Amino acid sequence: MNKLFCRSFQAVMKLGNYFMGYRMPEYLSGPGSIQKLPEFMLKKGAKKALVVTDKGLMNLGLPNGMLKALEENNIEYVVFSEVKPNPTSSDVEAGYKLYAENNCQCIVAFGGGSPMDCAKGIAAKSAHPHKSVAQLQGLLKVHKRIPLFFAVPTTAGTGSETTVAAVITDDATHRKASINDPSILPKYAVLDPELTVGLPPFVTAMTGMDALCHAVEAYTNYTYTTPLERQLAKDAVKLVHENLLTVYKDGKNIEARQNMLMASFYAGRAFTRGCVGYVHAIGHTLGGLYNIPHGLAMGTLLPHVMRQFGASAHKRLAELADVIGIQGATDAEKADKFITWIEGLKAELGLPVGVEGIKDEDIPQMIEWAMKEANPLYPVPDIWDEADFRKLIESVRM
Repeated sequence: MNKLFCRSFQAVMKLGNYFMGYRMPEYLSGPGSIQKLPEFMLKKGAKKALVVTDKGLMNLGLPNGMLKALEENNIEYVVFSEVKPNPTSSDVEAGYKLYAENNCQCIVAFGGGSPMDCAKGIAAKSAHPHKSVAQLQGLLKVHKRIPLFFAVPTTAGTGSETTVAAVITDDATHRKASINDPSILPKYAVLDPELTVGLPPFVTAMTGMDALCHAVEAYTNYTYTTPLERQLAKDAVKLVHENLLTVYKDGKNIEARQNMLMASFYAGRAFTRGCVGYVHAIGHTLGGLYNIPHGLAMGTLLPHVMRQFGASAHKRLAELADVIGIQGATDAEKADKFITWIEGLKAELGLPVGVEGIKDEDIPQMIEWAMKEANPLYPVPDIWDEADFRKLIESVRM
């Protein structure tokens, strides 16, 4: 797929984006805001909910306060917690079956990116019950109203509460692919920092780097964004710069936890229109083939991809360097220092330099999947071909 075709496609997409109706969810925020959710739901006419979460959160009891509040407000619910760390098509099918059998009226997604994505998949299925997940994956395949959707993030990273994407792994092929449609964007969100206080430091690190990756990729893409998305990306980078190490070292810092939730929210909204890039395209292959957690893949790959972009990304990275006070005589110098800051942040967070376990025989599949996901849709600073993807993958192998 040549570069001219990719750029021509992106020019058309840029125009089309003005008709997509992007928006930010209406949201509640602040410590204890989860307790306001039932009243909020009742005002919106939601009286019977499918709560989508995962077993880990259920075992920790994290949803219990919300579930009790739903009961106290006479809101019926059924819990679906069979969501894998990388949600699969069978997870979505099972969740939808529970939703339909119990005549639910709305969906409450409670958790990190995995329950969020699974819940979005269930919402898409509810709009098209006779279609498979594979038939819904791709661009604008839903295009129909979904049930009322309330998103409650318990990590500060994916920004799924404000995005139009749901990444689902196909059980048969192990390929990760996205459902991309404004129809699955949650209508409402709850950003309660108290729900993130118990996150282990390593999870805090991975999810925080995911938020940073969203902001950096959205900003360096630039083509699809408006001044709103560019400013949100800058705000997210600044918040990560000022707060991620703080919450990594002191998970009980409520103010920093709230700031990281906002960073995730802003970055999510920025890449919803601006798109992600090759960090995600390659990272999704690592998740699909080796079950590497999404945030870990993002944090590991981000500086490698930005360095390989070279001069094509210097101007935008230099502008992000300005946001966090990095100085330099030229854009190239500032961009280099910004990437070095990311590498230093990774080291302080205990994240790996590269990726272990990539098999020679898997590399052609990784390249094929990454290119299919990214080209021509993602407006990255430099369009890569097969040799470029191979170079990047080889550079991160350990």
